[in-house]
This record gives sequence, C-alpha cells and structure tokens, in this order.
Amino acid sequence: MNLWQQLRKRLQLRFNPNSLKGFVSLVLVGTVLSLSLAACSGTNTSNSSPSATNDTEKKQNAELTLVSFAVTKAAHAAIIPKFVEKWQKEHNQTVVFKQSYGGSGSQTRAVVDGLEADVVHLALALDTQKIEKAGLIQAGWEKKFPNNGIVTKSVAALVTREGNPKGIKNWADLAKDNVKLITADPKTSGVARWNFLALWNSVIKTGGDEAKATEFVTKVYKNVPVLTKDAREATDAFFKQGQGDALINYENEIVLARDKGEKTNYVLPDVNISIDNPIAVVDKNVDKHGNREVAEAFVKYLFTPEAQQEFAKVGFRPVDETVAKSKEFADKYPPIKTLSTVEELGGWDAVQKKFFNDGAIFDQIQAKNRR
Repeated sequence: MNLWQQLRKRLQLRFNPNSLKGFVSLVLVGTVLSLSLAACSGTNTSNSSPSATNDTEKKQNAELTLVSFAVTKAAHAAIIPKFVEKWQKEHNQTVVFKQSYGGSGSQTRAVVDGLEADVVHLALALDTQKIEKAGLIQAGWEKKFPNNGIVTKSVAALVTREGNPKGIKNWADLAKDNVKLITADPKTSGVARWNFLALWNSVIKTGGDEAKATEFVTKVYKNVPVLTKDAREATDAFFKQGQGDALINYENEIVLARDKGEKTNYVLPDVNISIDNPIAVVDKNVDKHGNREVAEAFVKYLFTPEAQQEFAKVGFRPVDETVAKSKEFADKYPPIKTLSTVEELGGWDAVQKKFFNDGAIFDQIQAKNRR
C-alpha cells in the first residue's frame, strides 16, 4: 500500500464523507497532500535542464556548411584548419565545418532546392545570383566583402598536344580547318560559358565588331566534334580518350596538374578574360542557424594574405596584390596583356540573355553549324 492509499484510509476513519463538514475537510486535506507530494517529487527546473545544456553546447561550438565548386577543395582543405585555430584562440569557440564540392551549376541547384549552405563559393556570379533570386541571399551581396566578393580568379588557357604539332598559339588558330577543339557545352557548363566569352572577347578587343565576333566563334564551334556536358568530361575526352588538338581549360587546372608532375603543354593568349569566382554568405540560412558572425568572419578570412597563398598554391591567381607580387607567385602567374571582365560585357544577366538563353547567339551559332 503506497503513501497516498495509507493516508486516504486514515482520513476515511476520521471524517464522515456523508456530512458537509466531513466532505470539505477531505477536499482541503487532499489539496495539501497534492502540493506536498509535488514538492517532494524531486522535479528540478534549474539551469541544468536539457535545453540549458544544449545552449551551452551551442556556445562552445559553431557549425558552418560550405558549398563550393570542385576545384577549390584542395585550397579549402588547407585554409579551414587555420581559420578554426584562429577563431578558437580569439573566441574560445570550436568551429565545425560541413563541406560539399561539385560542379558549380549542380551545387547552385542543390542550395536552391534545400541544401542549407551557410557560405557558397561558386564558379561564376551568375550562379550566386540564382541563389539570390531564390530569396536566400540578400541583394547587394557583392558589396559586403572585398573585391566585390571575388575571392579566387583564373584565366583561360589553351592546352595542346605535346610539341604542339598544329602550331596553336592564340584564339585565331582555333578557327583553322585542320584544328579540332574540345570544350564543354555553354548551355550546361559554367566553365564552358567562360570559354565562349574568351573566344568572343578575343575579337572585340582586337578591333572586331559583333558581326566579326559571331563569324569567328561560329567557325571555332564548327571545329568542335562533340560538346561535353561539363569541363571534367571535356578534360577526360582530351587527355584520356585522345580526342582533339586543343582544349580550353582554366589556368588553375593546368597549373595544379603541372605541379603534380603531369606533362602539360599550354599557352595563355595575350587577350583573355578574368574568370572570377565569387563568395557569399547565404543570409536566410545563417539567420536560421544563428551563425552569421562566424560565417562572415570566415569569408573575410579568405581574403587575407594567409588564405590567398593557399589558393595560389593550387593554381588560382591571388586577388591580394601583396601575394600576387611575391617572389613565390609573380613568375608562376605571368601578367596578361589585355584582360577583360564580364562587367565590360554588361554583367552576367546581360551576358546570359544575349548569349546563352534559348534562342540566343549560341543557339543561333549551333543552328548554322548543323545545316
């Protein structure tokens, strides 16, 4: 018999429940007993509750999800531990990173579709703008950090066969009848859009008008036996399958391959385009996760000389002038005589509409070449 049953039995002996006085007495005693039992139950509402413990853990640790395009993986692998150590010393807080790498276009779609990235480092601003248009990044993101948000950059390189038997030295040589070029499809590949713009820009910057540029680019794409889905497939077609006489690729990919001991034959055309890769904080997600401070600090850290050195080691041209002019990297990245930007072509919205939307210039060029 438990305590409550024992007490109830004793009360029944002392009080007559059939009388009004007895009934009221039972109610009062029952109320007192209920309060007493609750007080003795051991319930603890102090700061040691699970929710308070979770809050303490959150203060001790911060979590960041970085989503980036594939070729940055090696650089971030070297940079992230340095940032984690720095943040720990300055804030006594451990930062745990989740990382995702892949094609810039597919990474963009993943974020738009629900991958909760806190920071995105993508191949072109067009992809970042797609995330902005999805309502995840606030307008004006490019003004929040140095260099208009461009944290890594490269240029277009012309890769040739060993000994360069076709004598390919510049963009114009790609239009020769006996040259086969390997490149990806600008409709599906961000890298391929840069390739197209490099070809177009080579005519405009040497005195040609848009009619001449269209004629030249049409000839070049007529020499493309097959448009691959992405840059990786184009590289495999050239190196592993032996297709084509030339390949357009990022300089950083070639530099990285050379540093790994692979034989590379390439030229950097004097007229080129700056392949600019932006970084941004995904506002909606960091506000949801409560980690804006550390996310913004990480992005700012990527612009420091210490981080820029790591990007430069794996093939990216430094955006920090002190690093770019250092003895270690000045010879590794020779200056380009005429270097243009997407902004000179009107920005990515204008470029996409003019060249790559359905029915735009690239589709018109392909229609001519299929006749």
